[in-house]
Amino acid sequence: VILLAQNGKIAMYALEKVLGMDELERAVRIRRALVSRQSRTKTLEASDIPLVNYDYSRVLGACCENVVGYIPLPLGIAGPLNIDGQMIHIPMATAEGTLVASTSRGCKALNAGGGVTTVLTQDGMTRGPAIDFPSVTLAAQAKAWIASEEGYSTLKTAFESTSRFAKLQSLKTTLAGRTLFVRFATATGDAMGMNMISKGTEKALEAMQQQFPDMVTLALSGNYCTDKKPAAINWIEGRGKSVVAEAVVPGKVVKSVLKTTVEALCNLNTKKNLVGSAMAGSIGGFNAHAANILTAMFIATGQDPAQNVESSNCITLMEPINDGQDLLMTVSMPSIEVGTVGGGTVLAPQQAVLDMLGIRGAHPTHPGQNAQALARMIAAAVMAGELSLISALAAGHLIRAHMAHNRSQTNTPAAS
Repeated sequence: VILLAQNGKIAMYALEKVLGMDELERAVRIRRALVSRQSRTKTLEASDIPLVNYDYSRVLGACCENVVGYIPLPLGIAGPLNIDGQMIHIPMATAEGTLVASTSRGCKALNAGGGVTTVLTQDGMTRGPAIDFPSVTLAAQAKAWIASEEGYSTLKTAFESTSRFAKLQSLKTTLAGRTLFVRFATATGDAMGMNMISKGTEKALEAMQQQFPDMVTLALSGNYCTDKKPAAINWIEGRGKSVVAEAVVPGKVVKSVLKTTVEALCNLNTKKNLVGSAMAGSIGGFNAHAANILTAMFIATGQDPAQNVESSNCITLMEPINDGQDLLMTVSMPSIEVGTVGGGTVLAPQQAVLDMLGIRGAHPTHPGQNAQALARMIAAAVMAGELSLISALAAGHLIRAHMAHNRSQTNTPAAS
């Protein structure tokens, strides 16, 4: 088989199809040998990248192509954390030392004050196609038609015909010259929803074409969504799940667990997360390290790690209460993009993590509730991470902790 592939008789990407479903691991092994022997270093074939004991049938046609193995990451557990009255263990797949330990410290402090309360303020995935028209006049007419009762009803009917879960919530439009951008927003059940909304948007544009035969759909995604890129529209309008989390931390806990004071925390949070981020011209980055916790949980639960760009949008606020004795803390995250079905959630390890959280797959009676619960967990965990890091900075502990726990000894050369 290797000789046939080397001679161009079998395409490397087609090995699974040629060998069959019973030989998926063999296909991966052969591809690995082919790549290794073609490469400059020729190290892949005998490398430490794992190959065996993996269910490649879940990957095929769904998660990855030209597979040569898989990359394991350490999975740590922070907490548990009291989230809306339930003690939840926080799964984090990461290679950053101190991250899980620090988040756990934040969980301990938050639990001492009664835990975290979350509210879901919005749930809607978006897709923003770019549509060209022969003139700005016609483009403006199309914009007005979409805003009309007739236009909205036409697009909504076409959109919702594609899925029982796809419920069109809103249409936001803007013009740039003769190009019209339309931001479709829809509920997507327990799926993150990109495939669902793309299918619905395509159908809606077909219906719109009947009204405006001269329009040209340039791209189903015209970057008005906006997916996997920093964008003020996600920060302002929201995308996916919008969650706000709140907690009160007693002043005595701030001193005993976090080794700092309420006054120092509030001052540093204002100067760093608010003023510092504003001076940097940040969009949605008014936090200490929301992306750290969110991305670790994304990887552990089978989310799309690239969507951490907009999902990590977060503003962390702290203020003294009870005559300055205690700390009131909130985190607001308007664009957490998660699902409990589809994508990487089909992989067995990631499904096992979702099982541990009690939110695997689609919710049996309330579609969307599992994905919403995951978003709530992420926001609460982000709060724990934020509280611990700001406390470490306020107390001057950050560098000492990283020097002690985040320095690999394996590749450090000995002193000469």
